[in-house]
Amino acid sequence: MSQESPAITPLVIAGEQVRTGEGTYAVRSPWDGREVGIVPSVGAEAARAAVDGAAHAMKAGLPAAERAAILDRVAADVHARREQFGRMISDENGKPYKQALMEADRCVQTLIFSAAEARTLSGRGIPLDAHPAGVGHLGLTVRVPVGVVAAITPFNFPLTLAAHKIGPAVAAGCGVVLKPADKAPLTAIELVNSFHRAGLPEQWMSVLVGPPQEIAEVLIEDDRVGLLTFTGSAAIGWDLARRAHRKRVTLELGNSTPVIVCADADLHAAAAASAGSGYAFAGQSCISVQRAIVHRDVHDGFVQALVRAAEAQKAGDPAEADTDLGPAITHEARDRVHQLVDEAVAGGATSLTGGTFGDGYLRPTVLDGVAADARIWQKEAFGPVIGVRTFSDLQEAIDLANGTEYGLQAGIFTRDLPSALAAIQQLEFGGVTINQAPQFRVDQMPYGGTKASGNTKEGPHDAVREMTTERMVVVKL
Repeated sequence: MSQESPAITPLVIAGEQVRTGEGTYAVRSPWDGREVGIVPSVGAEAARAAVDGAAHAMKAGLPAAERAAILDRVAADVHARREQFGRMISDENGKPYKQALMEADRCVQTLIFSAAEARTLSGRGIPLDAHPAGVGHLGLTVRVPVGVVAAITPFNFPLTLAAHKIGPAVAAGCGVVLKPADKAPLTAIELVNSFHRAGLPEQWMSVLVGPPQEIAEVLIEDDRVGLLTFTGSAAIGWDLARRAHRKRVTLELGNSTPVIVCADADLHAAAAASAGSGYAFAGQSCISVQRAIVHRDVHDGFVQALVRAAEAQKAGDPAEADTDLGPAITHEARDRVHQLVDEAVAGGATSLTGGTFGDGYLRPTVLDGVAADARIWQKEAFGPVIGVRTFSDLQEAIDLANGTEYGLQAGIFTRDLPSALAAIQQLEFGGVTINQAPQFRVDQMPYGGTKASGNTKEGPHDAVREMTTERMVVVKL
């Protein structure tokens, strides 16, 4: 008996529920291919209507206290329905259920911190009379919304990354047009619905699913869109920034994440942290550990511990409570990573474990002796692969870590304070972790990269300031 197709999930665009568009898009489980949702596919006309609605709603305004209360109510709703959100995430992008629950919890915290920003956002006093010409004047600044925020989010964290964009936007008083990934739009749509149920005017926030280039063109060209925020690949992000040069464009992009393991490190802790980071969700995070740079004196011990940790990962059905690693988002994505592994081996690396297919997934892989110019070392793999190289002195390790175009987060395991301080000063990354996997992130911290990895810091405090402008006010007394 054939499986019954799910009902169409409507989009809310400029206050209207849209069930039909220029076609429909079937959302399928990466694990078994079943349909988990159907959404309308919309284009330029819907994008223009969404901007119209958001701009109109912003003119009416919404007091900070009400924006904060809405954010609190949405946080409470996600918390109350965390299992539902977790299942939705797992179904549409193949994330293991226990990790999807953690994502729902992170969304709650992001919204709570966004509510705090709505309550505390303020300008500053300027001592104008410190200048002779300013005597008799009062100076202050106020922060005002930058305009409509257009947010484009990827498949891998469909709830948390949407919250990191729309939570601060609401806190800042900005209307929102959200464009989630076509492969995983259902969770983001439900988050937008939660905002509307919590009292946010429906025109204030719209969600679009459809041809990315067609929708992006509208968001780039419309002057009422004051900020475009994008998380995804470096190539697409920097192209958007070039095309939208008259707008604020905030980018959170990719990485080839390194971890340095010094001779004095706790090898088992370093290996466990690297495996937990590198293989969770099939390595489909921009800060999954991809490169292990290990002191030659402890190479053998670290590699043995890493292989044990890799082989202990339970791969399989993401719906099962104890699964650590599920499928890649598509077979094409899986095959691309497998090709990178084969290239590295052909270039002299040794595959110590993994590198083979399971039921729809690539097994956790450890590659030893990866060439520094191998694509799997230089480019973002976005798969469950950790490559290993050795170093003799710390400067060599830092140079290896810095030796790609990326600079999002990096880590070092050491008991030596001078080594940790040297890494903090010299690693060319937006974040550096000490004795912790560089995948570590709590949602109020400033998070973002350098070089090709981005141009901004996310986290509600920093994002709200990107989404507002400082206006100078002068009062003649």
